[in-house]
Amino acid sequence: MDISAVNVLPYEDFVDIFGNVVEKCPLVSAAVWTRRPFVGLNDLVAAINQFIDALPETGKEGILRCHPDLAGRDLRRGALTQESREEQARAGVDALSSEEASRLARLNEEYKRRFGFPFVVCARAHDKASILRELSERCGNERAAERARGIEEVKKICRLRLQDLVLSDNKL
Repeated sequence: MDISAVNVLPYEDFVDIFGNVVEKCPLVSAAVWTRRPFVGLNDLVAAINQFIDALPETGKEGILRCHPDLAGRDLRRGALTQESREEQARAGVDALSSEEASRLARLNEEYKRRFGFPFVVCARAHDKASILRELSERCGNERAAERARGIEEVKKICRLRLQDLVLSDNKL
């Protein structure tokens, strides 16, 4: 869809279409709907990023907590959002060896215990080996740095999901 079509969407349709560009956070798309008209995809991305950046730290952690564990319970139960299922499959975390799955589960638990929210990484920019490596490395970060890093990963995921839905500015 092009940006002119985005700009004329009624509120309910906008939230239905863009409600999961930030995982399980339709409030984000609901909030940016009022910022229409958008000049282009980059303007829509910027509006979402500004909304996220303006949140208090507790709100940012809330966004992080909406993300599922990579190769976790939601994947095994078939309860992932379509976007997360496709992103995790593309990265190969839906087809881990038993050793890889055990290591990922252990690191996910260590991460959540340390930080209080799940590990978030833009799976589309990684494969299973780089995800395992990054998770292991990031377990050593300080809480504030990791919260900021997680939010930057949320923004990467959001941009890619928006690019799947809206024609980019240079394609108009």
